[in-house]
Amino acid sequence: MGIGGISIWQLLIILAIVIMLFGTKRLRTLGSDLGSAVKGFRNSMQDEGKNDKPAEEAAAESDEASSEKNG
Repeated sequence: MGIGGISIWQLLIILAIVIMLFGTKRLRTLGSDLGSAVKGFRNSMQDEGKNDKPAEEAAAESDEASSEKNG
């Protein structure tokens, strides 16, 4: 018994039908496009995390900058 009551043979039949409908080239292209989209999403999430500073640090830096200008 496989995933959710689907046996391995049923999954193989579904895979064969999908390959016959779309072809291996189109499936390969789809997989690489999906992989690059996920990679780009991960990179943007990491970049966003690096650029965002906690509110306390940002407030302290702005206070320091304003005190240097005034004093």
